[in-house]
Amino acid sequence: MPLNCIAPKPENQGNIPMEGLSRTSESDNSAVLAYPMQTNSQSILQHTLFSINLKFEEVVYKVKLEQKGFCWGAWSTRDKTILNGITGMVCPGEILAMLGPSGSGKTTLLTALGGRLNGKLSGKITYNGQPFSGAVKRRTGFVAQDDVLYPHLTVTETLLFTALLRLPKSLARNEKAQHVERVISELGLTRCRNSMIGGPLFRGISGGEKKRVSIGQEMLINPSLLLLDEPTSGLDSTTAQRILTTIKRLASGGRTVVTTIHQPSSRLYHMFDKVILLSEGCPIYNGPASTAMEYFSSVGFSTCMTVNPADLLLDLANGISPDSKQAAEQSENMEQEQKSVREALISAYEKNISTRLKAELCSVDVNNYNYTKDGRARNNFKADQWCTSWWHQFMVLLQRGLRERRYEAFNRLRIFQVISVAVLGGLLWWHTPTSHIEDRIALLFFFSVFWGFYPLYNAVFTFPQERRMLIKERSSGMYRLSSYFLARTFGDLPLELALPTAFVIIIYWMGGLKPDPITFILSLLVVLYNVLVSQSLGLAIGAILMDIKQATTLASVTTLVFLIAGGYYVQQIPPFIVWLKYLSYSYYCYKLLLGIQYSEDDYYECSKGVFCRVVDFPAVKSVGLNHLWIDVCIMALMLVGYRLVAYLALHRVQLR
Repeated sequence: MPLNCIAPKPENQGNIPMEGLSRTSESDNSAVLAYPMQTNSQSILQHTLFSINLKFEEVVYKVKLEQKGFCWGAWSTRDKTILNGITGMVCPGEILAMLGPSGSGKTTLLTALGGRLNGKLSGKITYNGQPFSGAVKRRTGFVAQDDVLYPHLTVTETLLFTALLRLPKSLARNEKAQHVERVISELGLTRCRNSMIGGPLFRGISGGEKKRVSIGQEMLINPSLLLLDEPTSGLDSTTAQRILTTIKRLASGGRTVVTTIHQPSSRLYHMFDKVILLSEGCPIYNGPASTAMEYFSSVGFSTCMTVNPADLLLDLANGISPDSKQAAEQSENMEQEQKSVREALISAYEKNISTRLKAELCSVDVNNYNYTKDGRARNNFKADQWCTSWWHQFMVLLQRGLRERRYEAFNRLRIFQVISVAVLGGLLWWHTPTSHIEDRIALLFFFSVFWGFYPLYNAVFTFPQERRMLIKERSSGMYRLSSYFLARTFGDLPLELALPTAFVIIIYWMGGLKPDPITFILSLLVVLYNVLVSQSLGLAIGAILMDIKQATTLASVTTLVFLIAGGYYVQQIPPFIVWLKYLSYSYYCYKLLLGIQYSEDDYYECSKGVFCRVVDFPAVKSVGLNHLWIDVCIMALMLVGYRLVAYLALHRVQLR
């Protein structure tokens, strides 16, 4: 079972073999991916045409498990080994398949190879003799088992925005669009190209089509290293065959491909070059797929029936010996036999494969890598840099955000909710006389409360809902966090400010507030200002907790405190807790609205024929009408501070 890598031919460095990749036959149903390799005498994906030899040695991964002790109900921790000393190598042009039952560690190993695993990982994983880096990350395509896609984008939009972010800036937009068209055609997505992806609340494309879109996102960059987690799960046999055929052709062009697969058909199994078989985190086979049956026969596990090799391998990984008479055995004896089969296979692996594999890996180090004078492997990767500029990332993310949230922000339910509250409030406060100062002040406080809490609860969901997408895209090196955050911030402005504007226009004039255009405009600006501050706090809470239930609970407590301390319900707050109102943006908004609507020289009819100063009214006197610019500055500090906290909290999100 030779495992040495064959070094790529010099003429293929930087150029994909044209045969079989540059042309597709209309009658070919295998969906060969035809990359446009020459555009204006330039390789369209020149930066990705780079061979990667992936090697991993003695990879061990452990996690801490908490368990309740018997003494006083104390909790204790213990280490559980997920991966136990896995060694292997995959070279350009090869497909390595990792097989094993559920829980055997396949996905964990794949995540480790993609540089996305956090925790207690030991061992050595190298790419052309070098550790994982940003340059490797941007040459790596990672297709997760779960399809993480924006539900309101169409298939074409999803792939186009991915191409704009991940393909090099040297390519024009129309060249990237042409590349997207080819991927859509070759993955069989033409029929659903203009259909929305869909989500749990509305129907979109099928599960198999979503899987092909996820694979297409990674195929766009023509990756040097392609990692796929269960790429055929949920697909019918024909579609799975098309996907694997496409992946096989990618590998034949010099790509390094690693995939996990649960139970492949015999047709799919024979497309693999190498196989690693895992059983409870331990390797029991590592070698060519074609010799797996022969190896297990040589160690005493043969079968007289003609079976799918993958079925036999999975039975062995589960500890089930072929042709065993399981029906006559009791469950206890069966568990013992499975344990003994696993131990025998692990022992055979250590004796027959492990030592020879390590020796071959050492020989690859000597033969295939160039070394500098001080003995270190020469770094073949370019400097760590982003594929696109910060401004380009910002503009693309802004466009994508507006496309995605066009239905989310202006759905009929939200519009009905806001407009109905505005109309109902306008009817309740219909043309309130100036003498009814209590009602007019209550209306101003309602402005500050409603648009202090409504945006907050909407913003709380933002980052927890996008966490998986953020992790996926940033793990691929698609964009900077700062460009994403600012694009999200600016993209929300027109969508989040339109509804409060309509709300104020309706209820202000129906409520009979001061009929002065300047006063109306200033009141509207204060409400919009309050919306931005409230939204900032919601973003910060969501980013810190990254859990919708916890975030909404904290938001409820916060809004309740701000409501009580807002200066309307409790006007004489005890001195030891008076500081609470200075934390409430609703308090500052309420004070600014009062300062715009009234001045110290205004009077109201406090009783028949008697006029009193507005500033002496208890609800106004408790907050005052002076130092309004200080309140504006304090709200500005809140707006910037909350968003800065949200940004820093997003930095703590683990990319895994």
